[in-house]
Amino acid sequence: MKEVNEPEMLRRMAAYCSSAERCVQEVRKKLEATTLQPEEADRIVARLLHEGFLDEQRFARAFVNDKFRFNHWGKVKIDYELRKKAIPPAYIEDALESLSEESYMSDLVALLKTKLKTLKAKDDRERYYKLLRFAAGRGFSVQEANVCIRKLLNNTEDYETTME
Repeated sequence: MKEVNEPEMLRRMAAYCSSAERCVQEVRKKLEATTLQPEEADRIVARLLHEGFLDEQRFARAFVNDKFRFNHWGKVKIDYELRKKAIPPAYIEDALESLSEESYMSDLVALLKTKLKTLKAKDDRERYYKLLRFAAGRGFSVQEANVCIRKLLNNTEDYETTME
């Protein structure tokens, strides 16, 4: 492994943080893979935080927005992933609260409608549990999924006519 000095690694990490939102844990992991001493890595992280290249709150907001919009994850799964990245709980709560409840529920309904089209079940009970498992796997709470699934299954005729 090539020996790198602290100023060069600071430059590299600044470029790394500039390309996308990063959290402290991701940067530390990159720094641990180098030949730098722990004190040098700490100084680099502190400087990146001070200069605004790293911001845990900004990262949490971006992560929540991206995972909801592009991956269609629910709040439970997003919360879990952010906790794995050692983001402070207060930042996670703030970021999750920024999601519009209306768009959140409409996204869940859209996911369930799409899944319902491809679902093979012998009765409504089996259909209900398969949809519930699907929603839970995507990170939506059982309560949220339950409300949407019941509406969807009770209005199956309406659902089919609106989709044509």
